[in-house]
Amino acid sequence: MSRKTITQLSMKKIKGGNPLLQAEDFQSDLFFEEGEVVDLVTPKQEFVAKAYLAKQNKGVGWVFSQDSSDTFNYVFFKKKFETAKHNRQSFQNDSETTAYRLFNAEGDGIPGVTVDFYDGFAVISWYSEGIFRYKAPIADALQAAFPEIKGIYEKFRYKRNDNVISRFVSGKEAPEPLVVKENGISYATYLNDGLMTGIFLDQREVRAALTEHYAAGKTVLNTFSYTGAFSVAAAMGGAVQTTSVDVANRSMERTKEQFEVNNLDPEQHKIYVMDVFDYIRFAIRKELQFDVTIIDPPSFARTKKRTFSVTKDYTQLLEELIQITKTDGLLIVSSNASNYKEKNFKQDIAQAFQNSNSGYRILGTFHLPADFAVPAGSRTSDYLKVFVIKKTAR
Repeated sequence: MSRKTITQLSMKKIKGGNPLLQAEDFQSDLFFEEGEVVDLVTPKQEFVAKAYLAKQNKGVGWVFSQDSSDTFNYVFFKKKFETAKHNRQSFQNDSETTAYRLFNAEGDGIPGVTVDFYDGFAVISWYSEGIFRYKAPIADALQAAFPEIKGIYEKFRYKRNDNVISRFVSGKEAPEPLVVKENGISYATYLNDGLMTGIFLDQREVRAALTEHYAAGKTVLNTFSYTGAFSVAAAMGGAVQTTSVDVANRSMERTKEQFEVNNLDPEQHKIYVMDVFDYIRFAIRKELQFDVTIIDPPSFARTKKRTFSVTKDYTQLLEELIQITKTDGLLIVSSNASNYKEKNFKQDIAQAFQNSNSGYRILGTFHLPADFAVPAGSRTSDYLKVFVIKKTAR
């Protein structure tokens, strides 16, 4: 096994629990084969950790163990899956929630691969060619640890030469739609429809809070609504009306379907297929005001009219949405961009309210739920940031 020399700063980072490796962590230029397992050593050649190297959007590899005796193989993978299963007993025992994260990459000990559970079916996501080279032992270990899994799908979150992004792998195929439950609410999902399935599982606790605490008797605007999961959660919580806005054409039929699987009449709610920024201008012209506004934009988006980046454009987006949110109303603001630090997010929120000449108070904060395990020393792994904000008079 080859050795790679890392810097003193990198050693401290690894010892502190951050498993992500970047080019600057190494003392010299890095050359490697995808998936190559290496020993990381200090300039004095003292062992620090074991890692595998792979190009992915966050860096060039991951530490998988600080134990020199560990091997990146079936035995190691099976042990990690079994531990993850044990840690999710509460989810397995909850008949009201049948979709959750079964295994969360570096948080559960195998960086670069996640497994989501959808009512008996598993969706594996591979984040680099390097980790995909271990597909056979990882898949075998997953099946051994979770024999109850009825069928497996996989998603490729890195660029492949064959351009495949999603496919059925083995076992039984799931029905389309596959209706899962989350906190007693039904959601229609599609396990082999591109990279996404119809619901973002990491927002489960936010949807629960909306249903239980914030929606009753309210009008709710759901921007960047995707398949309308937040809208359905609000309606099930007693919202008098929801308005869902998303630029994707299929958001209309998928949002209607989400209402219908919960025996709700979609005609009692508003669904717009249009650019969110265009809708905001329409709402301002019409002097519309909402009790609750939900803002969960993609990290980066490009339409024919504009490009949106959370790190550059969130303040302006929020300013405009503050205008159409009632005083004493709520804004649920979210970002899943790992490069958008919570401190910067809070500064942008403060700036938006200041520019809008409005006051505000943060009522609640959400990060990743327990099934999305994260290493204690890795801020980039804990990517989700959600604030429930009350708009007040200045």
